[in-house]
Formats: sequence, structure tokens, C-alpha cells
Amino acid sequence: AQYRESGARGIILYRRNYQDPGQMRRLIGELEDGVGKRLLVCVDHEGGRVIMFRDGFTVFPDNLTFGTVGKDAYVKRQGEIEAAELRSVGVDVNFAPDLDILAERYGPALNRSYAKDPDRVSRLGATRIRAMQSGGVSATAKHFPGKCHATQDAHMKLPFIDSTMEEMRAWHLKPFVAAIEAGIDCIMTSHPCYRRIAPDMPATFSRLIVHDLLRTELGFKGCVVTDDLEMGAVKEVAPIEEAIVRAAAAGHDMF
Repeated sequence: AQYRESGARGIILYRRNYQDPGQMRRLIGELEDGVGKRLLVCVDHEGGRVIMFRDGFTVFPDNLTFGTVGKDAYVKRQGEIEAAELRSVGVDVNFAPDLDILAERYGPALNRSYAKDPDRVSRLGATRIRAMQSGGVSATAKHFPGKCHATQDAHMKLPFIDSTMEEMRAWHLKPFVAAIEAGIDCIMTSHPCYRRIAPDMPATFSRLIVHDLLRTELGFKGCVVTDDLEMGAVKEVAPIEEAIVRAAAAGHDMF
């Protein structure tokens, strides 16, 4: 009864939760039985270093490898396979692909970006999104409005980005526009402080970035989700309880 009263509506799965496909299906089923409702099941399964499930799953190279090769057919096949494998264990939403544009200077990207060229990132990202969603898994374009030119890792501390809105529109927003045109279901925002756009706060808390730019200017109608609210970038600014309230006020749907 205590689980049914929890108000839980969704879960995110990590490496520590996974043993094999059969165990994962049982775990999700037991959780749904416990709360008495269908849960929205999410996972951060990008490929490369950022994968949550290994045994019984295809382990794909990172985005930079796909971007270097540059073949749409390979990315399309990746989206098809990951959708089939994730759906087979009960996953609804994959927090991928990463559509940040690789920076000329160092950034903590972990090879998660496809390329330095926004057109290539846009093309490959949209191809994977269409393939994944055609297979029944909602894709997530991240990290809006583009954060790969941050020189600090938001997992550790709050990064600062000095790009103007004009620079963001001309470069970093292009893959997200392409994702919206491809019918993306979800967009994940980013934690850096874009201090020439929304000073004094992470983008996660900025209504100008989440509501005015993403919702109103770009016309995105899908689900807006935060990045991990327990990262160092957010902890520097607000405790988790306040962070959720501020992210909600900015215009997020999922946390």
C-alpha cells in the first residue's frame, strides 16, 4: 500500500539495476505491480562510454565514431537496433542522442558529440531519432541549447558559457531545430550558466531559455526534461528540493 501511495509515475534505470534482459523485465513488472500503475521507464543509453545495459545488448561505438564515418545508414541501423532491444525489456524513453557540437577547444564531451560541423550533427541526429522513434522508443535530444563548448564538467561544478544568443542560433541550436523537425519526443536541457543570455543561473532554471526560446520561438510541443538535478552544477546553486521547483517554473515537464 505504501508504494501505491507514493505518487511515482516514472523511473530511470542505471547500470546497477541491470543484470540481464529477463531480470530487467521482472524488475519493471514488480515495480509496476507495487505502485499499481504503468510507469514511464527511462534510461540514459547513448552508446560508447554512456551505456546502462551490456549483456544481451548491442554495444555501439560512441557518437564521434559514427560522426567521423558520417554514414546515415549506420546511424539509422543503430536507432533501429537500440529501439528493438530497449523495447524488449520495457524501456519507453532513451535519453539520447547527444546533439552538442564538438568544440575546437577542450570540453568534457567523452566523445559524445558527432562532429564539429552543425550540419553533420543535425543530419545524423535526425536520422537516429527517426529510426529510434519508429521502433517505439522516444528519443531525447540533449543538452539544449548546446553545451559542448563549456570547459568545465557540469557533473562537478557550474560551467559558464559566454556565447551570445546570436551565436547560439547560428551554431549550437541548429541540431535541435533539426530534431524538432524530425519529430523528437523529448528535449533535455543543460546546466551551464549562459551568462550573456541568462546570467546568474544554470539554463535549467532559466524561463527565457526553456519557455521563451525552446517552447515559444522554436515551437517545441514535446516533453522537456532536466539533466540530472544532483550534479555539482546544480548543487552549487540550490538544494534538490529548490532545484525541482525552479526547474518546474522554468517550464520543464520531467525532472
